[in-house]
Amino acid sequence: MSGHSKWATTKHKKGALDKARGKLFAKLIRQVEVAAREGGGDVEANPTLRTMFQKARDASVPLDTIERAIKRGTGELEGVRYEPVTYEGYAPCGVAVIVECLTDNRNRTGADIRAIFSKNGGSMAEPGAVSWQFERKGVVSVPREAKLDEDELTLVAADAGAEDVRDNGEGWDVVTPPSELAAVRAAIEGNGWPASAELTMQPSQSVPISSEGDARKVLRLIDLLDDHDDVQNVYANFDIPDSVLELVVA
Repeated sequence: MSGHSKWATTKHKKGALDKARGKLFAKLIRQVEVAAREGGGDVEANPTLRTMFQKARDASVPLDTIERAIKRGTGELEGVRYEPVTYEGYAPCGVAVIVECLTDNRNRTGADIRAIFSKNGGSMAEPGAVSWQFERKGVVSVPREAKLDEDELTLVAADAGAEDVRDNGEGWDVVTPPSELAAVRAAIEGNGWPASAELTMQPSQSVPISSEGDARKVLRLIDLLDDHDDVQNVYANFDIPDSVLELVVA
């Protein structure tokens, strides 16, 4: 599991769950809307919309809320027009960061993201300066309570097109090419195992963060980016040991 994924999991356990849930709903609804606008409102014919639809359902977003978002995206209902924009930069300690946004005002969002970086020990970078260190992947997560045999999971996943199966401490992450995400999830669920899926950016190399002070600096910047209303995803290549992470969230 990447450092940022591990931190997000830990933070959501410790944080204000209702507030986090409300923010997550807003982000997912916006993603559904943009996917429908760019590829059409047919979930079966639009793979991106299908992924976003399922992600929203996994997070318990009400079905009628998702359907209204799709209609706003296709123009059947009026709504704000959002566009995707990605920013790249560095957190303290040279940690590479990618920030994916959906915004109705690029100038405002760009200024906000730049300010967050500069005020918290980071810096913005030119497009492409950071992204080469990441690769787009699909990840199907299977919880530990599924009580499955890892070898059997690996075999099923590989037959469906997965690249790797990793123990994340609380279950397994099945890594796939983006194009195989839906098929791998379907194969896993077809065996009766619960699963959730998402598209993510995985770093090709990590920056180790060994001190509590450095960890706090990096995670403060990541949290502030995550909390911005226009930010959909933040990817970073830090690797903080569990022992240090426990000190930060204690």
